[in-house]
Amino acid sequence: MRWLPFHRDTLRQDAVAGLVLGVQSVPDGLATGLLAGVNPLSGLYGYMLGTLGGALVTSSAFMAVQGTGAMAMIVVDVPAVHEASDPARALFTLSVLTGVVMLAAGLLRLGSVLRFVSNAVMVGFINAVGVNIVLGQLANLTGFAADGPNRVIRAIQTLLNPGQWDLATLAIGVATVVLIVLLERTRVGAMGLVVAVIVTSAAAAALDWTSVPTLNDLGVTVSSLPRPEVPMLALIPVLLLPAISLAFVGLVQGAGISASFPNPDGRYPDASRDFLGQGVANVASGIFQGMPVGGSVSATALNRAAGARSRQSLVFTALVMAVVVVAFGGVVGHVAMPALAGLLILIGIRTIKPENLRSVWGTGTVQKVVLVVTFALTMIIPLQYAVLVAVALSILLHVVRQSNRVTLKRQQADADGHLVESDPPSALPAGEVVILQPYGSLFFASAPVVENLLPSVSATSRGSVVLLRLRGRDELGSTFMQMLLRYARELTAVDSRLVLVSTTERVEEQATVAGLVDVMGSDALYRGDERAGATLKRAVQDAQAWVASRT
Repeated sequence: MRWLPFHRDTLRQDAVAGLVLGVQSVPDGLATGLLAGVNPLSGLYGYMLGTLGGALVTSSAFMAVQGTGAMAMIVVDVPAVHEASDPARALFTLSVLTGVVMLAAGLLRLGSVLRFVSNAVMVGFINAVGVNIVLGQLANLTGFAADGPNRVIRAIQTLLNPGQWDLATLAIGVATVVLIVLLERTRVGAMGLVVAVIVTSAAAAALDWTSVPTLNDLGVTVSSLPRPEVPMLALIPVLLLPAISLAFVGLVQGAGISASFPNPDGRYPDASRDFLGQGVANVASGIFQGMPVGGSVSATALNRAAGARSRQSLVFTALVMAVVVVAFGGVVGHVAMPALAGLLILIGIRTIKPENLRSVWGTGTVQKVVLVVTFALTMIIPLQYAVLVAVALSILLHVVRQSNRVTLKRQQADADGHLVESDPPSALPAGEVVILQPYGSLFFASAPVVENLLPSVSATSRGSVVLLRLRGRDELGSTFMQMLLRYARELTAVDSRLVLVSTTERVEEQATVAGLVDVMGSDALYRGDERAGATLKRAVQDAQAWVASRT
């Protein structure tokens, strides 16, 4: 732990940043717990333990591992948590399991896998989460609990029944939003949300508005720091799927932080190492009664804006939260729920990025469809499933793109001996050597595309050789090999042949297993070496001699 020594030269800046983020994280943590539909203290404890665990292990010096709106919205849609015999322990088990999935991702160094997630998918998902946050807090904002199968239906019922709203509750929520916006433009800055929640909650108590619910009404009492809890191992099978969804969202958001916030030495963090840090943070959060956490973009940005110089600032953040819990725990229960709802609604509105939606919308029809499908699914089905559908959609989009980008070119030598590329002939002529060079990814989905581009074989194609140049291809896969096997048989049937040029040991093994070598002959494989073009030249000479022998 060479990055843990005491940094005296940055102590003051880190302490100030930790104080700002620590105080701000208290109402934010409570609000995130409320958003997740669990005891708000689980959000608070998750923020505290997640920040500390992340500070000790992540590669990023500034990443704040806390609860996020997207992860909270997944938790609220997990029946196995809310309908369990012990919902609190079920939540803690989910946190630990999420951490285990993240640890596995880090140990397997899967940081690079996230590049396959389409921007259109993530924009659609995150913006839909923002809308869901707003709709999900209308009940706490208005004091009217509507019935309905999903948030959209409940939101419509709420808006259609203004006569059943509690005006005092609504006033506290709206006043909180207004105060936060106004105070953020003053020297109070990021602390504005803390001041706003305190002021409006105090106002509700001073005005004796007994209809305004508080955390005390939920039975939330803070008397000490959290004690460790044992996870419910029996729930692991039903919690594994939501844990994977939570881990994915947390890791994607964390990867964005890794790519946006360089360390003090100017180098960017290692995404896989950050996976490990988030995994440790979740295990710590779950053991000490906290909800699932992940890399928080907003908290990380606030940490840097407040003057953080090292990971020491995040340790101070956790300590500040612990002090608040111990010294001011009795005050927490008086926080007005509509004040937290107002805070969450503001967060939800700010999560919606119209400029990102417009950017994706203008990039093409496929991107539009992906954006709309992801947004719609996130709005109407539980988020734990929406996340996985979004991942599958990203992978499918990647496969379609790569398979459609593959091309095939014919290479011929000009008078000066240079290779000139052109489109391959539609039909294979007789008595010729045809050199073909594929471009693009030659994986299973590309095989039908390449097969359609190959020159067709007929009775008039006798005595020809097709040289398929594979320089730089380490692996082709069984689907592609089966396609080549079919083509080799067609050529053999008309006394022509297929030759693979610049192969690797792995490609030759695959060709042997697929039966391709039995059809082509072992002399139809030309192993590549470090001399670009040398293997092709030798193969062309042999092919020309073979063609000449047939005339």
